Amino acid sequence: MLEKGMQAPNFTLCDKDGREITLSELRGRRVVLYFYPKDNTPGCTRQACAFAAAYEGFKSKNVEVIGISRDSVASHAKFAEKHGLPFILLSDPELEVIRAYGVWQEKKLYGKLGFGVMRTTFIIDENGIIEKVMPKVKPDTNAAEILSEL
Repeated sequence: MLEKGMQAPNFTLCDKDGREITLSELRGRRVVLYFYPKDNTPGCTRQACAFAAAYEGFKSKNVEVIGISRDSVASHAKFAEKHGLPFILLSDPELEVIRAYGVWQEKKLYGKLGFGVMRTTFIIDENGIIEKVMPKVKPDTNAAEILSEL
């Protein structure tokens, strides 16, 4: 997994509307980049809704919020519409960015080992440097914790 002080790997992925979003084009702003396992699952929905509830606070601090999972663009569109998510959701079905950030890891679920996305949040500064890495975050409190630190 990437660490504090490292350059955040640049990427280009499609958002829920099929538009390409490139991380380097957001330079000059801080970015909260959070990786989550799957749209419309209980924990991921709570985390996304917490970010949505705190979104005005992030905007007031000129911070962009981006969620990434391996779900499709269509799945993200439905997820965002269903829950009124105002921030960017990016689709990474090929796991390129998920692997680049080191969040594709072995997990134990219901006693079985397998690989999946580890719920992790990165705070990236205005110059593209990772300010903070938050592994294994709690879905309900992640957004509030970050907002209070910013």
